[in-house]
Amino acid sequence: MRLRALLDTDALGLKLLGGEEELDRTVRGVMTTDLRDPSRYLSGGELVLTGLAWRHDAEDSEPFVRILVQQGVTALAAGEAELGDVPDDLVTACARHRLPLFAVHESVAFATITEHVVRQVSGERAGDLAAVVDRHRRMMTSGPAGGGPDVVLDLLGSDLDLRAWVLAPTGRLIAGSKAAGPALPAETCARLAAEHLTATRTGRRAPHRVLLGGTTYSLFPIRSTGRSPQAARDARETLLSDWLLAVEADAGDWAEERLDLLHGVTQLIAVERDRRDAARTVRRRLAQEVLELVQTGAAPAEIAARLRVAAPVLLPGLGAAPHWQVIVARVDWDGDEIESGPVAQALLEEILVDPLAAGPEHSDRIAVAHTDDEAIALVPLPAVTAEHDGSETGVLADVLLESVRDPLTAGLDGDGHLTLGVSAAVHSAEGLRGALEEARHARRVAAARPGRVCAAGHQELASHVLLLPFVPDDVRRAFTARLLDPLRDYDRRHRAELIPTLEAFLDCDGSWTRCAGRLHLHVNTLRYRVGRIEQLTGRDLSRLEDKLDFFLALRMS
Repeated sequence: MRLRALLDTDALGLKLLGGEEELDRTVRGVMTTDLRDPSRYLSGGELVLTGLAWRHDAEDSEPFVRILVQQGVTALAAGEAELGDVPDDLVTACARHRLPLFAVHESVAFATITEHVVRQVSGERAGDLAAVVDRHRRMMTSGPAGGGPDVVLDLLGSDLDLRAWVLAPTGRLIAGSKAAGPALPAETCARLAAEHLTATRTGRRAPHRVLLGGTTYSLFPIRSTGRSPQAARDARETLLSDWLLAVEADAGDWAEERLDLLHGVTQLIAVERDRRDAARTVRRRLAQEVLELVQTGAAPAEIAARLRVAAPVLLPGLGAAPHWQVIVARVDWDGDEIESGPVAQALLEEILVDPLAAGPEHSDRIAVAHTDDEAIALVPLPAVTAEHDGSETGVLADVLLESVRDPLTAGLDGDGHLTLGVSAAVHSAEGLRGALEEARHARRVAAARPGRVCAAGHQELASHVLLLPFVPDDVRRAFTARLLDPLRDYDRRHRAELIPTLEAFLDCDGSWTRCAGRLHLHVNTLRYRVGRIEQLTGRDLSRLEDKLDFFLALRMS
């Protein structure tokens, strides 16, 4: 389609600010961005939509426009919702580079323009493909006729003979076409998500082609079409929250028309994703309100009143106030200050979904807020699940990441870390502040562990072992060397086994008989070895303090 046709469509709310002589340019697609440098996502011919979050001062406009022109962009449309009138410096830069510039009225959503362009571009290229896209659009509208991503994928299968699936970055299956047959195995979904995240991290241009089990898949990113003042300035800010479209085909052999169509389909699915996110606004707001009350030290009665409002929303039909758990998540990137609160929020919402629950909608029992770089989930539990003291109920840290660890590790590989902390269940507003601190402390314990993806639960906060990760490295080395190096040297020189003997002796709680039986030694031999340990270290293994020092040294070594 041509730019002139966009300008003539009143419903799009476009106002031409420059480039009238270029209105016969052809638009091949549309892209929404607030990145300072979106070049890796551009292929030429796009209408670029921006909310101007990349602009900090007048000097930012020239390099941004220059990048767009170098990538062959057809035109730029700037929203007026955040800054009001489009800045003069952007108008001047576009005029200098002969790039047509439009202003988008604040009442018009970028998703509306995206949908219109996708429909029109597809219609001009091929009538049959246009019919597919138009049917997608009509069937994805809100209301009883809406079908969500499943309908889009069914039409890809019936009209274009393409088997396709929508996956979350964790590898969870969100939607699949009927033509695709049985659902993809969980292992395949996880592998595809991991390959997609790895390819995106390394800057490879989509679609990403992957060969698994003799089958070739092409992976297309599904990026939000929404306009946000917190729009990503770094790809890592959305890396772990964007969906992906997996198609069982080798897109390397496709014509441009079919690639453009699939790009349009991802934009339509992104509209559905944005609609779903908007529907979760109430739950997010409830979590934010409770969090603010807890953190500001509000009276328990005020927090309890807010919880009574939240409970029916999160657990419809519940007769009594539930128990609550708090889960804290954080995404950190080595050496960079990247805003990660929103992506941690979206990622925690995804992680808390039952991994076997297919579909685009998250559980209604999840409410996640974010503050700075931290996401905090308020998870209600029906009271019946927490009535028995000592039982393990609710969300457990040790199983929370089982199904998502591999793909998320791929997305974080190199410089990222995801850590989660899980509190015990509490049954009143008075316990919520303690639960929040407990979850935060558990997350710090998880952060001290090796690995890109780690979680810790409240059960781990009742042991002295949790103190070990917080001991400075130089103190750890000095402490273990002072106690264990004499034993290691002796073992090396005499081929003795003092270290294994010490470990077994402590593990048997100092019982000579049990330890001798475990090591298949005579008790006198065991007494000789323990005596040698005491002689070399100057310690007495009959004393509790010395036993504890040896235990900690072995744990830290």
